[in-house]
Amino acid sequence: MVHHEPLLQLNYLHQCLSQNKRPIGFFLSAGCPVSIKIREDGEEIPLIPDISGLTQIIRTNLLRSSQKEKFGIIISHFEEDGNPNPNIEQILTHIRSLRQVAGNQEIRGIKAVDLDTLDTEICTEIVKAVKKDLPEAMTPYHKLSTWINTVQRDFPVEIFTTNYDLLIEQALEYYRVPYFDGFSGSNHSFFDSFSIEENILPPKWARLWKLHGSINWFQSSKSGITRRIAQPNEADLCRVIHPSHLKYVESRKMPYLAMIDRLKNFIKQPHSVLITCGYSFRDEHINAIFSESLHGNPTAIIFALLHSNIEKYPEAITIAKNSPNINLLAKNAAIIGTKQRLWAEKTESDFEISGAITKSEENTITDPLFCQVVFNLGNFNKFGDQLEDIMGSDKPKESEGHV
Repeated sequence: MVHHEPLLQLNYLHQCLSQNKRPIGFFLSAGCPVSIKIREDGEEIPLIPDISGLTQIIRTNLLRSSQKEKFGIIISHFEEDGNPNPNIEQILTHIRSLRQVAGNQEIRGIKAVDLDTLDTEICTEIVKAVKKDLPEAMTPYHKLSTWINTVQRDFPVEIFTTNYDLLIEQALEYYRVPYFDGFSGSNHSFFDSFSIEENILPPKWARLWKLHGSINWFQSSKSGITRRIAQPNEADLCRVIHPSHLKYVESRKMPYLAMIDRLKNFIKQPHSVLITCGYSFRDEHINAIFSESLHGNPTAIIFALLHSNIEKYPEAITIAKNSPNINLLAKNAAIIGTKQRLWAEKTESDFEISGAITKSEENTITDPLFCQVVFNLGNFNKFGDQLEDIMGSDKPKESEGHV
């Protein structure tokens, strides 16, 4: 049986990350904060829950609140439409879809004003759930920020994320890594589309593009989209959180479209390298951008690092089998050059690479010299360890960068 070689892929990834003359970007999604564990009430839990966990928290809270009846009507829509278990992004998208066509009237048994209230309440609950601080221990976010700060580059490192949290900002600021996120100013930072399009800042500045918005973005009738810290008396401010690619009203549309354009333009750069972590390929719009951009630029490559076995990612499989320049690297198998194959078996001496490649606990190989392989870089913690290996032992002391 023909296999893919895990050590070869690991070395290829190392080479790309070690070069300073290629555009390098990271696509961080929901699986990244989930990989960071904290202890609460005597048990270990994710710092920020995944979409399923977030959905459960918000459903529970809303069904116990004054919005119980209105939220129940929204859930009933999904039951009527054959989707009894929608996630929170689908729920928020549905509410906004209804709001777009409701005008000042009632639609599907719910008033327009109640849709606005539910939108605000859901965003408030999202903020409560994801507004967390990074632990002081060296997390993969810290390691990524340190790696960005280590090497002078011809191109800025670009970070794309669908997460609403502020974890990557905390890590970048911890090590005093300068970055531009599309906003200018300090008190009421304003969205600056010109600077995004012109990209005139020096390469030392990382770029941070929050595709689905952020818990510290707000919509203001006077100043448009702003980034700032909400005051205690501003809890009901309209948060800019985009769970999908809906065509929002003009005031909300610009940040989303500008961030998406940055993703397209990044992949279109010659010899660009994009590494996805924590992304399960369930966003059809982003998947389409990956496919279209890769087809238009055969020199670009995406390393898609998947946390689980490859069978759990049918959407990713479809893309990878039609795009020769995406390497889909899952725990048990890979798709490379559109070919899906299991990882090649390795000897015991090959399992000493910072946990990137380990021996499967369910080994079924009869040859005592070989073991089945588990490729672990889909775990954001393991990927952070790889960045640490590439940097070597020369890391900034924590006290030197702590603001």
